[in-house]
Amino acid sequence: MNTDISVSTWQAELAVDCRCTLGEGPQWDAKHRRLYWCDILEKQLHWLSPATGESGYYQLDHRVSLATPLEEDGLLLVGEDRLSRFDPTSGSVEKFCDFEADNPMTRSNDARVDRYGSLWLSSMGKFAEQGAGSLYRLHRGKLTQLRSGLTIPNAICFSADGQFAWFTDTVTGVVMRWALDDDGWPTGEPQPWADFSSTLGNPDGAVVDSEGCLWLALWGAGQVVRLNKDGKVIGRVELPVSQPTCSAFSGSGIKTLYITTAQEGFSAEQLAQEPTAGSLYVVELDIAGLAEPPLRLK
Repeated sequence: MNTDISVSTWQAELAVDCRCTLGEGPQWDAKHRRLYWCDILEKQLHWLSPATGESGYYQLDHRVSLATPLEEDGLLLVGEDRLSRFDPTSGSVEKFCDFEADNPMTRSNDARVDRYGSLWLSSMGKFAEQGAGSLYRLHRGKLTQLRSGLTIPNAICFSADGQFAWFTDTVTGVVMRWALDDDGWPTGEPQPWADFSSTLGNPDGAVVDSEGCLWLALWGAGQVVRLNKDGKVIGRVELPVSQPTCSAFSGSGIKTLYITTAQEGFSAEQLAQEPTAGSLYVVELDIAGLAEPPLRLK
């Protein structure tokens, strides 16, 4: 890391004391002014209405890693063996298609809608088996595999102009950047962009702001770092818990950053030291995020 770069710091505060085992996939639903996130291992979809402070969760029957708004209303659930439409009002779930349903070893992991209204999503082994994961794109209802042989795919996000995608295989510690064509499909091979293999913490989920910088959660380091266009750390959000997983910009000005966290793998001693691990955290910024498009299935 370049130590000559000035690094801004922020402190995250507790937003919802939900104590998820594996909180993940924060997603802002701008139309309904709601934030959604998942507890993958407990099969729960959590929600928060920031305007009222109300929060709660839906108990699901399978593991889900993302709930993303659909163009035609409702949400699409990215689940361990299927993609499903979900109606938050009624709680009804309707299967859309299989997702590695023939492989009981895997579950869904990181996912995000790109600038073209298509969904990039990933799989991984339920016990992080080496090379068991893959990266996919759901484009207008058709699922296409982009890459296989990954262990823990994460950090899926996209440049504002739709020319680049980022992702990581967490176990490598390296964030990759992948050039995209005019329809959002990757071209050539992804290139190393930011290397965290020799630093504290492992790269997890990421989101892009309006200035083209990435906000990357560092699992194990208790930080979300802001990376400039060269992949250098220029900002740091510090949390009182060690396992942040991903972030989402929200609010009318898209300047509120929510951060999901986890307590997966904690000992009783670690839980005593970090009693609110797995909860939702928040920090108010003077930097705006990017509004993400709803998912188009047609």
